[in-house]
Amino acid sequence: MSLFDDDIPKKTESAPITVGEDLTRLSEDELRDRIEALSEEINRTKNTLEQRSNIRDAADAFFQK
Repeated sequence: MSLFDDDIPKKTESAPITVGEDLTRLSEDELRDRIEALSEEINRTKNTLEQRSNIRDAADAFFQK
């Protein structure tokens, strides 16, 4: 730990993303972070949808016998 560590701003946890919020006040780095977070959420949502689809397909196959 350096003597000057207190001078370095600590990265805070970002606020929750709200769809439709004003983006004009965000820096380029904040916009990139937002895109990354949204991409991760899209992937998580797609994975959940795929899992549910697989479960539904298995149930349909089981009950059609």
